Amino acid sequence: MEIFQHILNALQFGSFYALIALGYTLVYGVLRLINFAHGDIFMVGAYIAFFVAVSLLGTGGLPLGTGMDPALTLALTVPVTMVLTSVVGVALERTMYRPLRRKGANRLYVVITALMAGLILENGNLALLGASRKRFPDLIEKVVWNLGGVSITNLKVIVIVAAILVFLLLEFIVTKTKIGMAMRGISYDKFAIPLMGIPLDTIIVFTFILGSGMAGLAGILFAMSYPILEPYMGALIGWKAFIAAVVGGIGDIRGAIVGGFLLGFIELGVVAVFPSTLRDLFAFSVLLGILWLRPTGIFGVAQTTKI
Repeated sequence: MEIFQHILNALQFGSFYALIALGYTLVYGVLRLINFAHGDIFMVGAYIAFFVAVSLLGTGGLPLGTGMDPALTLALTVPVTMVLTSVVGVALERTMYRPLRRKGANRLYVVITALMAGLILENGNLALLGASRKRFPDLIEKVVWNLGGVSITNLKVIVIVAAILVFLLLEFIVTKTKIGMAMRGISYDKFAIPLMGIPLDTIIVFTFILGSGMAGLAGILFAMSYPILEPYMGALIGWKAFIAAVVGGIGDIRGAIVGGFLLGFIELGVVAVFPSTLRDLFAFSVLLGILWLRPTGIFGVAQTTKI
């Protein structure tokens, strides 16, 4: 039964990678931009969730505390955090990416700007809140089910189900709605889309709202599962999620979800057999092998450029 326990753990951790990778994929699919600040937006989402939850619960000495029930606090924290995290993502787009895009800057400068944006979020958090770690409050009572020797917690189920539901929602938006059609149209030809009467900036802002909202949701779920927050928590998991998105085929929503779960399974598989210190070495070696065999990723398609 140990193998089933490892599979369940892999699904949980793969869900975090998948949720963050979806943000990378959405932005790249529309703008052909690698938003390297996305991992730090995930970190910001976790901190926003912390302050919202603490304010509503009335803990931590905050003056806004209401002493609200933890279950109701969670129900309010999720949407508030997703909205506020989306505001952060849109602010980055408006202040850093849009001016460069309008000036026709080379993609290299946009990528460097994204890296700097991530460093600003990390060190801004460090300067404002200090280096001390914060413990996320318990918003749901932990329930453990033991099925044939396999321990299943209600939080694991929530994380996995949330990742699957988000994937289905985004797949519906991108493939079945008019705004999703506009997003796909921009990815093909961003110069022709405005000529058809479609507001380019509005679609781009909507894309950042979706991607950053997913990062905020991932931040809440991660903070509830591993309730210790620190300013650099988004750096490594953000890079891993980006690699997962590339392996799955960046720009394709299916690739983001498959790549995230694949990385989770590889990491937990390595830990189950080898020492945990070899986890990243083996995991990235396997992913590199996949890219050798399929450079565009699992679901990726080679792009052609008209001259």
